[in-house]
Amino acid sequence: MSNKGIYTALSGAIAQNQRLDTIANNIANTNTTGFKKDEQVFYEYLTANEKGSDIIRAPRVPASIESFYEMNGGDRGYVDSKGTYTDHSQGLLKETGNTLDVALEGKGFLEVLAPDGVRFTRNGALKIDGQGRLVTKEGFPVLRSGIGQPPEQRVLVPNGRNVTISNNGEIYSGTDSIGFMSIVNAGNMDALQKVGSSLYKVKPNLDPQLAVAEDVKVRQGFLEGSNVNVVDEMTKMIATTRTFESTQKAIQAFDNMNNKLINVVGKTN
Repeated sequence: MSNKGIYTALSGAIAQNQRLDTIANNIANTNTTGFKKDEQVFYEYLTANEKGSDIIRAPRVPASIESFYEMNGGDRGYVDSKGTYTDHSQGLLKETGNTLDVALEGKGFLEVLAPDGVRFTRNGALKIDGQGRLVTKEGFPVLRSGIGQPPEQRVLVPNGRNVTISNNGEIYSGTDSIGFMSIVNAGNMDALQKVGSSLYKVKPNLDPQLAVAEDVKVRQGFLEGSNVNVVDEMTKMIATTRTFESTQKAIQAFDNMNNKLINVVGKTN
């Protein structure tokens, strides 16, 4: 009697469940400013029995299920999750009329200073705090032009005067220029990791290859919406749900087959 077929179906069910979680998170952030949707990535691998005798027959744990240990090379193909990737395509710009709202048109991120270091965001819903600093809605100071600026390079607005921001990110307080917003681009987007509140940080031991963003325009009085298309995500959710249900039926079918086989063997003995 072999249980290997049920493991193949189970790995598929786990993969589809993870995809459902990702889609649900995208839909939940449809109205989150600057949010970028995620996509689940899967791959299928064949075990030693399928690849040939020259492959090392090492025990695997597909989809992190401990019961998948030691298939003795007799199993076939499995679906395993490789994680998610973020789609950084442009979201629609929405006019707000608020002079402290800014949207980035093109590739780039605003650099802001969080308590635990520099972070990157496309959420340009800004305000002036009690110390006269230009900050995000979480209160993180916006940095002036340059990569990885120290704390003293925060944007300060003297006397709370009217703020004007040009298309190249230069900030004016009244008629006085008070510097440029620090807008950077990452040559290695895979080195950036979401940390919530539309913020990103650099993953440990990875080089994001930061450079000053050149092909980007700053639009004052606008905010960038999420790049989630609700209709597309709902379509994906329906398709994924149906696939998940199919794998569940396959698991149940294998289970029934095993029960019948046990009964037959028991009667024979």
